[in-house]
Amino acid sequence: MILPAAPDAELNLTTEKMEKVAFILKTTAHPTRIAIVQLLSGHESLSVTDISEKLNVEQSLLSHHLTGMKLKGILSSTRDGKNIFYSLKMREVVDVIQCLAACTFL
Repeated sequence: MILPAAPDAELNLTTEKMEKVAFILKTTAHPTRIAIVQLLSGHESLSVTDISEKLNVEQSLLSHHLTGMKLKGILSSTRDGKNIFYSLKMREVVDVIQCLAACTFL
């Protein structure tokens, strides 16, 4: 169900933009994934160990989230020996999360 916008609010969303926002929201719809995006937005890349320590999340659970976000194209990764480093591939994710964070009702 789509609710009508306020009379003076013009959202100006194309179908393409709505689909991209919906994709981002579905892919990041978990507190750990949002925390990963927030953390990576301030770094060029971080290892799984660094992310695990900074977010205080077990590596096995974190790897599950990182792999899923990588498969969806939100993150990219590089391997350096035994370490895997993740970075944001789709920077628009940060914009969507920042928009939500600016909501006055949250």
